[in-house]
This record gives sequence, C-alpha cells and structure tokens, in this order.
Amino acid sequence: MRNQFAKSIFEISKKDKRVHVVVADISPAGKMKDFQKKFPKRFINTGVAEQSMIGMAAGLAMNKKKVFAYTISTFSLYRPFEMIRVDLCYQNLPVCVVGMGAGTIYANLGATHLTQEDISVARSIPNLNVVCPSDPYELDQAVRYFCKSSKGPMYLRIGKTGEPNYNFRETELWKFGKLRKIKKGKDLCFLSFGPIMKMVLSISRKLEAVNRSSEIYSCHTLKPFDNIRLKKIFNNFKNIVILEDHSHIGGLSSIVKQLAYENNYSGKIHSYSLKDEFLHSYSNQNDLLKKHGLDEIKIINQLKKI
Repeated sequence: MRNQFAKSIFEISKKDKRVHVVVADISPAGKMKDFQKKFPKRFINTGVAEQSMIGMAAGLAMNKKKVFAYTISTFSLYRPFEMIRVDLCYQNLPVCVVGMGAGTIYANLGATHLTQEDISVARSIPNLNVVCPSDPYELDQAVRYFCKSSKGPMYLRIGKTGEPNYNFRETELWKFGKLRKIKKGKDLCFLSFGPIMKMVLSISRKLEAVNRSSEIYSCHTLKPFDNIRLKKIFNNFKNIVILEDHSHIGGLSSIVKQLAYENNYSGKIHSYSLKDEFLHSYSNQNDLLKKHGLDEIKIINQLKKI
C-alpha cells in the first residue's frame, strides 16, 4: 500500500499544487522520491520529530494547502497525539495523518511498533475522520477523496506491501463513508477492513468448499460509519462475522455490536479481534495474530458449525 500511496500522491500533485507531504524519518523511495525531486518545496522531512511534523502540517493547511503527514503508524498518531487533537482537529484543518504499517504488521519489532488501539483513539477525537483501506484501489480512492473533497482532518490507516486488489465481478466502487460490497453471498456476512481482508477472502473460499456462501464487505470508513447499510445487513443475515487487526475495544466489533443493540438485531455476531493485551511475540505477524485468536484454521472450523 505504501507504494500505491506514493504513486497516488505523485500523480495528483502534478495537477494539484496544493498537495504537500510532511514526513517524519521516512526515507523517500519510488514515487515518493520522484515527488521529492519534482516538488522539493512541497516535501519536508522533519526527522525524528513527529510533533513538528503535525505542527508544520497544520501551518501549511492554514495557508490553504492539502497536507499529508506521513510516517510509521505508531509514530504518526501516538507520539504527536496532543498536536493532532489541538493543532488539527480543534481547528478542523485539512490534514491527512497517514499511519503506514498499521495494526500488527510490524510484529517482529514488538509492541512499540504496533497500533492495536489506534482506531479507538482516533475515533474518539472530534472532527477526525478515520479511513482504513482494504486494498491499494481503496487507498488510491481515499487519497483522491481527501485532495478533492475533504474539508477537515483524516486518519488514514494503511498497510505496507503486497496487498492485492479485490476486483471481483460484483465488487462495488469505493465511496467515502459507505460500506463496499466486495463479494456476494447468502449464508453469512463478513465485515472487515485493512490488509487482514486477505484472511477473510481465504476463509470465504474454504467455506465455499463445504457449501457455505459468504458475502463480504469492506468497512473502510470507520468514522463516519455507514449505519444505513449496516441496518440492511442486519435484516439480511442471521450470522455476521467480524475480523479486524485491532483491539476489540473501540474498533469495528464495538461499532457493529453497539448498532446491533440499538437496532434490536436478533442474529449472531462472531467477532475476531485483538485481545486487550500486549503479547510478547516477536517472530512474525501470523504468529502474533494466532496468539490473539485470529487463527484461520480455527475460525473456519468454528464457522462450519453455525
């Protein structure tokens, strides 16, 4: 996704002179390096100074620029939190805070490099929209939406590398604030977001082998959330499955369960989220996800029984 992000920024910037990029200790590569070379006055690397990154982004936004503040996710949101809250959100400035390698992607570096509660934190800040693309296509559309239409701040939570596009025949187009149907089905409904969508697709394919058809939605916009379409899903499915690379506190599971209660949903919600724990696992992302209960084989076996 980071390659798509850089490519999208570079292409948009050729026509939109308002676009600026402020990074914190990120070495530009690929199209981001091209952006730096072609638009040197619109690219700033603050080094290991994330608070300054947000402050500079706010100043540029006050001068009618469209600004992307970009670094590894744990440093894009947590370290400069007060500046995001006060400099950006309090003033409702058009700055997109981009967290790359979100969730458990940097599992081998330990909890200091994980963002397992960032959505919960970001959703609680007034004026801050939260977008978590599931594939490079959604990321490109989110970047274009921000540059063209967004009037205030956004937290853009992205993956790292290798994420595929989900272009099934029935897949819908991306729209800000709207759930995107990726795949049609009839027996159960998957709700997810971000790179873990790859696991969702794998589970869906293996369930089809035992005649269990599943519909899949990308919940890419977590704030504001598409309450209207979720109500329709409540009406159409008795079993809803949630997979997310985020704590069960304040993420997609919390959103859906709250709305299920408010809408008197009588079906069953099967939720697979990260535990409210710092787990000491440093091998790879898959091992860490399994320790949190996001084990593909176990999930498939449980869903076969419903």
